[in-house]
Amino acid sequence: MPLYKTIKHNEFTSIYVWEITETLQSLQDAVVLNEHSIKRVNGMRSESHKKGFLAVRKLLVVAGLTDFDLFYTEDGKPHLKDGRNITISHSFGFSVIAISDTEIGVDIEKNRAKIQRIASKFIGKEQDFLVEENLTEQLTVIWGAKESLFKIHPDGGLLFIKHLPIDAFKIEDKQTKGHILKAPFKESYHIYFEIFKGYTLVYATQQEK
Repeated sequence: MPLYKTIKHNEFTSIYVWEITETLQSLQDAVVLNEHSIKRVNGMRSESHKKGFLAVRKLLVVAGLTDFDLFYTEDGKPHLKDGRNITISHSFGFSVIAISDTEIGVDIEKNRAKIQRIASKFIGKEQDFLVEENLTEQLTVIWGAKESLFKIHPDGGLLFIKHLPIDAFKIEDKQTKGHILKAPFKESYHIYFEIFKGYTLVYATQQEK
């Protein structure tokens, strides 16, 4: 079944993961899009991007919503008309959405060794706890954590290497903490991650009060 998993983080937060196995045509036939979304998908050249976009709309249906419940602000951040927070990601064979009453960010990435070549662009103090044994996976978690934090506050001035530090962790921990440290933001978030089928899912949620 294309709905790969649902993570019920707590009573306020759910994450839905879709494994994209359908053809583009079957995905197009399965969802109803609003006018803005029709223009967006028609403007995409990549079939993979189209599938990822449409799979997100399938996940909206799973969550009891439709494409008409979703809108975007000028900063590109998605929102739900009912006031809840939503965050979206897709990568090759998977799409994911997270819905919460509180702030949340999500990211999914395919684990690829090439991330080691660009690590210097986003790794800061995290260098101190990296280990060679599972370097690709650790780097992918860190990238996903920083992407998730950025989606919470998509400030054009946020630098991954400087303003979004991630605390030390081991892959078996499945969680850590991340921070947004750039005025006016000085906030900390719980980071959770899972690795499956060669992909890494990461999401950031508010610290409990």
